Amino acid sequence: MLDGSLLASSEAVIPATDEGFLRGDGAFEVLRSYGGHPFGLEEHVQRLLRSAAGIRLPEVDVMAIERDVARLVDARGTDDFSIRIVLTRGGRRLVMSEPLGNYQPAVRLAVVEYQPTLVLDGFKTLSYAANMLTNRLAKERGFDEALLVTPDGEVLESPTASVFWSPDGETLITPPLDGILASITRAVIVEGMTVEQRATTRDDLLAATEVFLCSSVREVQAVGAIEDATYDAPGPLTLRAKEVLAAAVQARVAAGAAKTA
Repeated sequence: MLDGSLLASSEAVIPATDEGFLRGDGAFEVLRSYGGHPFGLEEHVQRLLRSAAGIRLPEVDVMAIERDVARLVDARGTDDFSIRIVLTRGGRRLVMSEPLGNYQPAVRLAVVEYQPTLVLDGFKTLSYAANMLTNRLAKERGFDEALLVTPDGEVLESPTASVFWSPDGETLITPPLDGILASITRAVIVEGMTVEQRATTRDDLLAATEVFLCSSVREVQAVGAIEDATYDAPGPLTLRAKEVLAAAVQARVAAGAAKTA
């Protein structure tokens, strides 16, 4: 869908002069639809608005975005899929469906040194080449994904997911939002479980008993290894986080179904 016109993604076209394409100048969101009900749409739109304001995009037409999402979901029916919303500097709005992908039960992470760009902290922008490169660097070393760690050894996140860990199988910890994205799924877990938000080092994670990632599309995914450190995956807190997220999804889907009944 491009600016309100329902098209196959392969048929949607934007001008090559759009600076969203030329310079990665734009904002985006990705959320998940369950059985015809987008999960966390309001939260994702609010984060999109924050990103757009942060990079000084013109006023965002929220009603048009919500209308486009509704039309896309209606067209897809009760499938489970992901929804990508893109706003470009050239004023284009794209809303498209994407397959969920196959996420393995446990992921192996390589530490990749990463320095956040301060002016873009907390914004979900199209300038995503650095995130994608870190995953390629991890895969070149035989791992599945990257774990982003500052030159000072502070853990941030993975390129597309938030990190949670436990030192003892009972205490659940996640890095604070300084320098990382305010994940919608992370917020669900923080609200539904007892979680400490505190600075985390590479050494903390290497000594942890349990680590997991979370994002809108992957949901909750156990981490089986970081570098040479290995973990029981999934651990008890990972399984509990899966339950918390599943309950939140079920409640939202039920509420959405009740509104349309």
